[in-house]
Amino acid sequence: MAVNKVPVLKRCRSLGLEPSFLGYDKKSNRELKRANKKVSEYGLQLREKQKAKFIYGVLEKPFRNYYEKADRMKGMTGANLMTILESRLDNVIFRLGFARTRREARQIVDHKFVTVNGKLVNIPSYLVKAGDVVEINEKHKSIQRMKDIIAVTGGRLIPEWLDVDVEKLQGVVKELPSREVIDVPVDEMLIVELYSK
Repeated sequence: MAVNKVPVLKRCRSLGLEPSFLGYDKKSNRELKRANKKVSEYGLQLREKQKAKFIYGVLEKPFRNYYEKADRMKGMTGANLMTILESRLDNVIFRLGFARTRREARQIVDHKFVTVNGKLVNIPSYLVKAGDVVEINEKHKSIQRMKDIIAVTGGRLIPEWLDVDVEKLQGVVKELPSREVIDVPVDEMLIVELYSK
């Protein structure tokens, strides 16, 4: 399995991203050296794609598959792509506040902490649907790690398309998110332009 070992702050700096979008509350004080260089149109498109891939922790091949799936769906391809990325199980766990970062959410899913509609799911790329009940399974609810996570993420704003019960460590997907409610700083139209060449 391919693993991204690039330091998070370094990658954020190179993509011009705030680490808070990934769940990190650190800040980098270093300035980017090439800040005044002119970037080509292709460079801008590529950067947006790399941003989306980095935020959601998706590699090139699955990302391309998501794009092709979004292209086949009704409506705007870019908005569909963002909805698909946002409805990944690891992202939903992060959004519900059951993990501090998306990487931690991926690990929690991998380690069989999560059930969807009562069934154990350990695939981070599993796509949730409207009405799905996502829950930390009984065995892991009382462990110290989950208590620590909830203590840190308690004040995090939960998106309106999700409903969470922190006591039960359970969340419900009320509806799939529209592009307007996804607060990720990615210009998906540039990604569509890049792939449609």
